[in-house]
Amino acid sequence: MGTHVSKQVARRKAISTEKKTLCDLHQSCGEDFPDCAYKPPDRKTWMAGINPEKVHINQIVWPGTHDSATNRIGIPCITRPFAQCQNLSIYNQLVRGARVLDIRVQEDRRVCHGILTTYNIDVVIKDVKKFLSETESEIIILEIRTEFGHEDPPDFDKYLVEQLGDLLIHQDDNIFNKTISELLPKRIICVWKPRKSPQAKEGSPLWNSGHLKDNWIDTDLPSTKFESNLKHLSEQPPVSSRKYFYRVENTVTPQADNPVLCVKPVTGRIHGYARLFITQCFSRGCADRLQIFSTDFIDEDFVDACVAVTCSRIEGKA
Repeated sequence: MGTHVSKQVARRKAISTEKKTLCDLHQSCGEDFPDCAYKPPDRKTWMAGINPEKVHINQIVWPGTHDSATNRIGIPCITRPFAQCQNLSIYNQLVRGARVLDIRVQEDRRVCHGILTTYNIDVVIKDVKKFLSETESEIIILEIRTEFGHEDPPDFDKYLVEQLGDLLIHQDDNIFNKTISELLPKRIICVWKPRKSPQAKEGSPLWNSGHLKDNWIDTDLPSTKFESNLKHLSEQPPVSSRKYFYRVENTVTPQADNPVLCVKPVTGRIHGYARLFITQCFSRGCADRLQIFSTDFIDEDFVDACVAVTCSRIEGKA
């Protein structure tokens, strides 16, 4: 019992120290990067507002959501707080400005997060189609993976192609140097990451797992995650020479050895430091590597920050 208490005290102290480290960094460095004050006139159509004829895919900083389809996961007030990473529907996330979705499925095509489940993937597809039908120039990266510990849904690649059809941008390394307009009227880069099924091949309507990478670490320590994100990002090639998307997640994860297991208060330790992270990317010389930036509980300011960096690249400031 004494050992357990001592361990809990040490864990609380470590979290407190790391929260203070980020707070001190924020106070000393602030939030200052090119075009940081920019706000898109309409977040729902922010890509249409940045000149799709001139903006190349590799210039975009894509605002994304982590565990995107968890707004109705589990049982409200009972299991939901332990797995919910978003409180908006897929449609409303897209309207808010998210352009990268992270969806996890199990064998019966239900969306899941660990052992908890929610609605069928059909709900996600319906929301994506609804949003695209209401806009003209917005491109979405739709990542769907089989959740860890689960089996691949049978014939899921065929299902995705049947459902998304002509909206799909086929796997092609040349798209990174193309403009948004050159991809239209196709609208979705769909990355399918099965656990055992064959990976999509070049020219396929779907993209394989090698085209969307990250270096996720399992921690609830905010400064540790913040610095790990910067380290791994700095090790990537610049976006101008990459033939894959690279994601950084501004999130931390509840740990079993800590009494705070609900997602929102834990991820809140890092959530407010998205602009600080971007500022540090510029000051540490890795802003030219930032591409997909994802978060829990996406808000307008997060989207604005990503769009601001995109605009600064278009204008040659970054």
